[in-house]
Amino acid sequence: MIARRLPRSEWRLLGVDFTSSPSRRKPIMVAHLRRHGRVLELEGFEPVAQFPDFDALLSRAGPWIGGFDLPFGLPREFVRSQGWPMQWDACMSVYAGITRAELRERFRAFCDARPAGSKFAHRRTDGPAGASPSMKWVNPPVAWMMHAGVPRLRAAGVLMPGLQPGDPSRVAVEAYPGMIARAITRSSYKTDTAARADQSRLDARTRVLDVVVAGGHPEGSRVKIRPQGRREILDDFRADRLDALLCGLQAAWCLQRIERGFGVPAGLDPLEGWIAGAE
Repeated sequence: MIARRLPRSEWRLLGVDFTSSPSRRKPIMVAHLRRHGRVLELEGFEPVAQFPDFDALLSRAGPWIGGFDLPFGLPREFVRSQGWPMQWDACMSVYAGITRAELRERFRAFCDARPAGSKFAHRRTDGPAGASPSMKWVNPPVAWMMHAGVPRLRAAGVLMPGLQPGDPSRVAVEAYPGMIARAITRSSYKTDTAARADQSRLDARTRVLDVVVAGGHPEGSRVKIRPQGRREILDDFRADRLDALLCGLQAAWCLQRIERGFGVPAGLDPLEGWIAGAE
């Protein structure tokens, strides 16, 4: 049976809060969800502390669709300036083959040649999502996340709608959890240091979680979370678990549009890629 013809309840949903340097202290955090009628259920979280285990995750049999919090493409303007191929697969092969040190110098040279206030080039999808430019190498280093993550997605042979053909029962889409969180609150809800884990950030995580549980997210389904899962999310001051959950909701948004190419926008730039739900 073709995977996309399966009932939506048969699909597993993954939300992946990615890091370019996973470790036990800061693992890749994966949220696992299932659909039960009109309700999405959070089944639990899976920390992935090393890349071989992440590669194994990508190879698990489907059907599943995952929302991955890392950029899948570079701005067209930057790619053109480097003289790199203007086709996504060839461009990503070139990108993966360059060291981070050289990429950093290329990014800096590009930014230094531009006026203040518009140092970075942006993808078409960044604006609607409110996402950082994918060529940004610090705060957050999303360029390194792409450098570490996209080659693994390509090697795993997953379907990346609008970008890469692959196994139709294993689907990967670009997610950006901040798009949902900022639609609920503009307050900071996470920090990388325990010393800054204050009540205001806990209140913001609580606000985001309460709204998404009630269905206040683009996919619109209520989300069922067990008490233990709720505690894990709220106690996680880095908000890796909350971000993973939000990525899973963006994967659910795409699954609802499975007959329409998983929600690939009509104005897709096939070099830059797209962020799930950023219409």
